[in-house]
Amino acid sequence: MLSRRFLLAAFAALTLAPTFAYAEEHPEVFHVHDAYARSMGGIGASGAVFMMLHNNGSTDDRLIGVKTEVAQKAELHTHNMTEEGMMQMLEIEGGVPMPAGEMHSFERGGDHVMMMGLTRELKDGDSFPLTLIFESGAELTLDVTVDNARKPGDAPMEMEGHDHGTMDMGG
Repeated sequence: MLSRRFLLAAFAALTLAPTFAYAEEHPEVFHVHDAYARSMGGIGASGAVFMMLHNNGSTDDRLIGVKTEVAQKAELHTHNMTEEGMMQMLEIEGGVPMPAGEMHSFERGGDHVMMMGLTRELKDGDSFPLTLIFESGAELTLDVTVDNARKPGDAPMEMEGHDHGTMDMGG
């Protein structure tokens, strides 16, 4: 009979194997997949950015800020249920932990990048640069495509949202 320790080790190996293979496939420290934005109107309105962020590095970090030229202000936000049962959007205080080898989903109804005071209209198919700022001093700039028609859980028709971005390790 197989030992419990052997079964746990086998399970861990099978569970982690795809993660290691994926990290090797994307050797950058930070990798963004499927970044897209939605707009709630024209100039002066709000918008949001959604993506999957991977820390493929060997060191923990923290996403502490975002910036973009298409909004007067950009912040890391999340949703929270109030005691009255209402959904409330809040700025994430202290940033988003990014443990080494882990990923974090920024999605509708959860954590996301909130853009307030849009400086231009964001139409379907438009793209704009977004810079992610990390506690380590690293910055990752990526192109985000606007997809206002996208519904939660929809996957992109192509891999256009697949963006490694440009990494700046600070100085």
